[in-house]
Amino acid sequence: QFVESGGGSVQPGESLRLSCVGSSYSEGVYAIGWFRQVPGKEREQISCVSQEGSITSYASSVKGRFTISRDTHKNTAYLQMDNLKTEETAVYYCSSAQATRYIGGILECIGFESWGQGTQVPVSS
Repeated sequence: QFVESGGGSVQPGESLRLSCVGSSYSEGVYAIGWFRQVPGKEREQISCVSQEGSITSYASSVKGRFTISRDTHKNTAYLQMDNLKTEETAVYYCSSAQATRYIGGILECIGFESWGQGTQVPVSS
């Protein structure tokens, strides 16, 4: 299981860096995905990073503004979020993917089963 942190209130246009720490060494062998969920809506996958950290993918809504990375030695993944928008107010979660595949050369992470408490990111002026 993972523990997310780094959330907090920011204004539109500001940045935050979220962290996702795995509770066991075995979680380091999986790809990691970041998600967000707005109350009343489904959880949305926004990014994924491969097990070794060299391959990433992003939802079109965050591409160019968010950067996912991981430190396998620390069993930690990160999500750098720049130029945040008010509509991105949500609870942000991370999880390990049970499988990955490539579609058109793009990394796709699937099979997320375990969820932490998430970290809240309110974006407002």
